[in-house]
Amino acid sequence: MSPSSEVEVVLPAALHARPAAEVVRVAAGFRATVEVRHGDRSAPARSALRLMSLGAKAGATVTVHAAGDDATGAAEAVATALRLTK
Repeated sequence: MSPSSEVEVVLPAALHARPAAEVVRVAAGFRATVEVRHGDRSAPARSALRLMSLGAKAGATVTVHAAGDDATGAAEAVATALRLTK
């Protein structure tokens, strides 16, 4: 069984093109599969278009879920990227 990790994040800004691109850049540095969830929707962290389609606005809570060898580091790195969005 591969390790997994989950982190909740309150977004300081809407998940639009620039922050979505930063999340994709960060997620690409890991082998783990990373997913961002908002409500009943989810998107892979390596797809800017799918991330933007979540419709997450400033103040929304999203969950970052990662699975794989480096899941903990991947989840934390993506969560940090989301917290720093402006």
